[in-house]
Amino acid sequence: MWPFIYAGSIIYINYMQEPKKKILIIEDEAPMLRALEEGFRRDGFETISADEGGAGFSLAIENKPDLIILDILLPGIDGLAMIKKLRRDGGSYGRGVPVIILTNLSPDSEEVNQTIAATSPTFYLVKADWTVEDVIEKVKARLNQPAIL
Repeated sequence: MWPFIYAGSIIYINYMQEPKKKILIIEDEAPMLRALEEGFRRDGFETISADEGGAGFSLAIENKPDLIILDILLPGIDGLAMIKKLRRDGGSYGRGVPVIILTNLSPDSEEVNQTIAATSPTFYLVKADWTVEDVIEKVKARLNQPAIL
């Protein structure tokens, strides 16, 4: 609320802030998860997280984040199964939500290539090739959110 003086009276104007974009991070490596959470929060995003695919699917359906970052190599339901389930069983939200796969797994295997073709992730990023800051910039570009200076 900002005070504004008009004709001798103080009027408070509540400037509506745009809601924070929500990112779901599904990652089982604790240091990577913390780095992503801290980076996104620092840049003005809200984050929610899961360390396995089943919990990630539930969080996605319940919270409807604006974008999902998904590892493939996860305990329980792996990332490939999770994105297939999301696209198949997640309704219009699940079919349309942007998903960035961020993994150590090279996209060379037939199963990975078939899943990519069937589920259309927004980006497939190999962790060794990208910094946390690079990933955040990819997300901002996808969501059309300007960088915070």
